[in-house]
Amino acid sequence: MKQLIYIKNYCESYLRSYKKLYQKEPKKEETYRDFGILNPAIGSLNLGDLIIYDSVYKVLRKIFEKDIFINFPTQIHTSFDAKLSMSQRDLLFVSGTNLLSSNLETRNQWKIDNSHKRFLKNKVVLIGCGWWQYQDEINNYTAKIYRSVLNNELIHSARDNYTVEKLNSIGIRNVLNTTCPTFWEITPEKCKKIKKTKERKVVTTLTFYKRNSVDDKRMLEILSRNYDTVFLWLQSYDDLVYLNEIQDGIQNIEIIPPTLEAYDMLLKKGGVDYVGTRLHAGARALQNNIRTLILAVDNRAVEIGKDINLNVIKREDVEQIQAFINGSYETLISLPNENIQKFKEHLIDVRRYTI
Repeated sequence: MKQLIYIKNYCESYLRSYKKLYQKEPKKEETYRDFGILNPAIGSLNLGDLIIYDSVYKVLRKIFEKDIFINFPTQIHTSFDAKLSMSQRDLLFVSGTNLLSSNLETRNQWKIDNSHKRFLKNKVVLIGCGWWQYQDEINNYTAKIYRSVLNNELIHSARDNYTVEKLNSIGIRNVLNTTCPTFWEITPEKCKKIKKTKERKVVTTLTFYKRNSVDDKRMLEILSRNYDTVFLWLQSYDDLVYLNEIQDGIQNIEIIPPTLEAYDMLLKKGGVDYVGTRLHAGARALQNNIRTLILAVDNRAVEIGKDINLNVIKREDVEQIQAFINGSYETLISLPNENIQKFKEHLIDVRRYTI
C-alpha cells in the first residue's frame, strides 16, 4: 500500500512539474470586431463589381487586420435570416458601385426596402459608392431608408461630388468625396511608371447594356488599324454576344475569357494599352501600370474623370482616341488624398466606437 501511495504522489508531482515547464499560460481574452460587407459582386455577372470589391476589401483588411468580415449581397434580395445576421454585426460596409438611387421603389440595384430600417438602423457605412445615374430629387420613401440605415456619426465615402450633393440634399452631411477605391493606389509615383507612348497591342472592352453599334464598331476599327493585336476582355459574358453583332470585317481580335484572373494575367505581362468603355477595367489597367483611355458611356466615368483627372472621353467622341494612340500622354491622376486619409482615420477610430 505504501508503495502505491509513493507511486501516486510521484506521478502527481511529475505532472505538476511538466505543466509548469511546458504548458503555456492562457492568453488574455482578445476582442475581435465582427463586421459585415455588403458585397455587390455576389450574384453579379459584371466582373467590374468584383474589381471594386477587391479594392474595398484590401482597404478594410489593412485597417482591421485581425477582425472578422462576413459578406452579404446587395443585388440579391435578403431573407429574414440574412437581415437578422446583418443586424448582429458591429457595422456593415457597402463595397462601392453605383447602387444609390433617388427612387428605391423603381430602381433598387441595392435590394433594400422599409423592412431593412429595423435591422440595419445606423449600421451602414458607404465606401466609394455612387449614384446609379443622373436622377431627379430623392423621393421621401428612399430618403427615410437612407437616413435610417446610414450611420450618422462615421464618415461615408462617396465616389464623386454628384453623390455627395445627392446625400447632402436629404440631410446626410457626414460624407466625403474620396473617388472610387479602385483608384486609391494610383499615386504620383505609380503614374510615373506608366508609359507615355503606345504599345504594339491593346486590350479593350464593350458594354452590352449601353449599346451604340456605330461608335463601338468604330472604336474596334480604329484599334484594329493601329495595333497588331486587339484583346477584348469580356467583363460580362453578354459582351461577347454584342461583339458578334458588330465585329463584321474586323479580324485581329483575340478574346480574353470572362474571368478576373485571365484579365490580370494579361495586364501583368504588360506590353498593352487599355482603350475601352468599361470604367473599372480601366481602373484595373491603371493598377497594373497600363496606359489607359476610357470611353464614357454614362455618368460614372464622366464624374470621376472630372474629379481626379482620369483620362476619359465621351464615346461619341470616338475619333479622338487616334490622338491618344499615336500621341504622347502623361498619366497624372489627382486623388482627393486629404478626404481619403480623413475617411481612413475615421475607420481606425471605429475600434473606439461603441455600436
